[in-house]
Amino acid sequence: MTPGAVRVPISRVEGVVTQRQDDLLAVEEPLEIRLGSRSLSVTMRTPGNDFELAAGFLFAEGIISSARQIRRIASSQPNVVVVELSAEVAIQPAESQRSFVMTSACGLCGKASLAALEANRCPVLPPRHFRIDPGVIHRLPHELRSRQDVFETTGGLHAAALFDPRGQLDSLREDVGRHNAVDKLIGHALLSGRTPLRDSVMVVSGRASYELVQKALVAGHSRAGRGRRSFQHGGQDCRALRDDADWIPPPRPLQRI
Repeated sequence: MTPGAVRVPISRVEGVVTQRQDDLLAVEEPLEIRLGSRSLSVTMRTPGNDFELAAGFLFAEGIISSARQIRRIASSQPNVVVVELSAEVAIQPAESQRSFVMTSACGLCGKASLAALEANRCPVLPPRHFRIDPGVIHRLPHELRSRQDVFETTGGLHAAALFDPRGQLDSLREDVGRHNAVDKLIGHALLSGRTPLRDSVMVVSGRASYELVQKALVAGHSRAGRGRRSFQHGGQDCRALRDDADWIPPPRPLQRI
């Protein structure tokens, strides 16, 4: 059993018959992200890959622009990650700090104003001649689903994954929160010195909402796929920042937005 699942006793009701048995549930616990001694944010997440989550969150929020700006990441106590940043990093509390707890369903919770959404605008990516076969595109959602180990046992987690142009899995992260899964995935790439991610495809299990599009673009992606419907704001953000940026809605043909 992984850290992302816990075994609990349940009562299963089938018609008029009730049976006592054990079941596996996805774990959701709070994680506090601190910058030095200052609390930055608390998010509800699935335990595991917490350092990646913290790094990816800081990167996607525009607080840091590279892994070199992270001096140290440590866990001072359970469910707390402390990040020490280099002196060159200037924090803008009004723009970056979340004002309350984020649930696993929330990607933008705690932003103080509409202007705060624009504070970490994504860079306009340079033109790339990235090509991927349509057959590979339509295979990716199945590949993502088949690699979700914790989802297989609990049925309760989202996932985000990176694939190369041939459809080979590079890395995958699961979490109860869609945005957390993406932050973990981006954080893994950031700490491995692999950003920007311009020669890979990001595939997410959930819908393509604003914060997921923004995170993908911050990481350098121009191609991303999702398992459910896109939202108008997410599509506009993608179109405004990159003329040839695409969201791939399987199993339909490649869609430009």
